[in-house]
Amino acid sequence: MRITALLMMAGLLLAACATPTPYQASGSDGSAYGYSEQRIERDRYRITFSGNSLTDRETVETYLLYRAAELTRENGYNNFTVVTRATDEETRSWGGDPYYSRFYVDYRYYHPRWGWYGWHDPFWNDTRYREITRYEASAEIVMGRRPSGDPANDFNAGEVLRNLGPDIVRPTVG
Repeated sequence: MRITALLMMAGLLLAACATPTPYQASGSDGSAYGYSEQRIERDRYRITFSGNSLTDRETVETYLLYRAAELTRENGYNNFTVVTRATDEETRSWGGDPYYSRFYVDYRYYHPRWGWYGWHDPFWNDTRYREITRYEASAEIVMGRRPSGDPANDFNAGEVLRNLGPDIVRPTVG
């Protein structure tokens, strides 16, 4: 009884630790998830945001735009233009249960009409498949003091920070 309770508590604690990637620099908490940037020219950057398997696509893209606006303001500019943008999706799947895979139960019986017939036990041969999807968004931006004239790709950094700010989840300290 005590062991069951301890295992349940450990499972709950582990589940509580599994959260989507917060808005942070990659490598800041020892993980590879978060934002990173690379300066290409004085006013041009390549920005990337990588999320873990619990971070949805919309969040990854939102955090990328937010970082672009922050970087624009940090460099003394008001606007940025997204020159290129891409979101990559990596999906991995696996199946089976390593504990029960050793207990393969296979029944065979003879039926007068169909001959020998095989049947697998649904309780012992339950194969579970799991699929994990991770998203990584990247963009190349050019910063400026005024919009470039491309309304579809021009962003006002102040407005982006104001409008997306309430949706940004920062890492918890503790």
